[in-house]
Amino acid sequence: MKMTRRVFGLTAAAGALSACSGGVLQTAAPAMRPVSNPAYDAWVVGFRDRAAARGISPQVMVRAFRGAGYLPGVIERDRNQTEFTRSLEDYLAIAASDERVSTGRAMMSRHGALLRRIEDRYGVEAQVVCAVWGLESRYGARRGDVPVISALSTLAYDGRRGAFFESQLMAALKILQAGDVSPERMTGSWAGAMGHTQFIPTTYLAYAVDFTGDGRRDIWDADPSDALASAAAYLSRSGWRHGQPWGLEVALPQGFDAGLTGRGKERSVAAWRALGVRPAAGGILPDHGSASVLAPAGLNAPAFLVYRNFQVILRYNNSEKYGLGIGHLSDRIAGGRRLRGTFPPDANGLTLADRKALQQRLTRAGFDTEGADGVIGDKTRAAIAGYQRRQGLGVTGEPSVALLRRLGG
Repeated sequence: MKMTRRVFGLTAAAGALSACSGGVLQTAAPAMRPVSNPAYDAWVVGFRDRAAARGISPQVMVRAFRGAGYLPGVIERDRNQTEFTRSLEDYLAIAASDERVSTGRAMMSRHGALLRRIEDRYGVEAQVVCAVWGLESRYGARRGDVPVISALSTLAYDGRRGAFFESQLMAALKILQAGDVSPERMTGSWAGAMGHTQFIPTTYLAYAVDFTGDGRRDIWDADPSDALASAAAYLSRSGWRHGQPWGLEVALPQGFDAGLTGRGKERSVAAWRALGVRPAAGGILPDHGSASVLAPAGLNAPAFLVYRNFQVILRYNNSEKYGLGIGHLSDRIAGGRRLRGTFPPDANGLTLADRKALQQRLTRAGFDTEGADGVIGDKTRAAIAGYQRRQGLGVTGEPSVALLRRLGG
């Protein structure tokens, strides 16, 4: 889990769904090679005493820092984090893309017995654990390959969030001292998030479990057992209620008061029914205790009724978009359908279907957008610019209704 999310998180929803088009989760990290930095080396010498005072043995320090060093690429990433403000429509298009859903269903089939055992022990539904896995690391495909000790020591030395990263570095050393992983295998993201479930070290110490019973809590291994069980253990200890949904898509009546929406404005399900809120799929609202109505994209876009379990998901990542992404992806993995509500056209006058068509037509014209998810990111803008340049048009790299029409059917 990823760093602006909460103290134990690391990069929040923006990091999990950072740069895309079409549908790529994370930007590639710059080359992470240690470089000589005498000031960093002096900081490490001073840190040794602080680590020893916290019970880290000299032998562990020697092993941990053998081959470790200052990583300028980590500082580059830390300094250039973009505050992504993706729309909910784009976020869900990425989080619950057809590819991510189909892969999730395949993983549910492949690891079904494991996920059922995890559900039996921790009481968190298999599809929810699978959805967390899918959003955090693309089902283990993107666990990160940056040496954690180098990354965390670089960030702690740098000082911008020095106290936080030093606490993570200390926790990473405790993990090594416990023998759960070797320094060579302790890899993760540029900011220290590790394994299939992207735990940072303090989260690992608090919630990781040895589900396989081999004496190690191994969230890095190709076998995802410990990592998936650790995610379930975290949700369980945060108050997950088995058998209850996170929420559901709802239809709001005409004239619904937007002031009633938002977390912290909970009402009984009976009260929501009386106000005319109903499931988008039809029928009667299920009663699982008090609930809130969320309409992050406005009353003319998909809206959701969310229960207690939604709040538990936010313990993993305190972002409503992330919570809705996990909830919707888990529903889709379990066989649910796409959202029934539709989003209005974007600022360029294009619907999601229009944006997908634009990407498809650009690709057919020889300007590959590397997918047609309807999310306009760097690759789509580069394709638009390439097309405009070839056609002798003004090069803006921006989508438009006119461009869609020019590209034809």
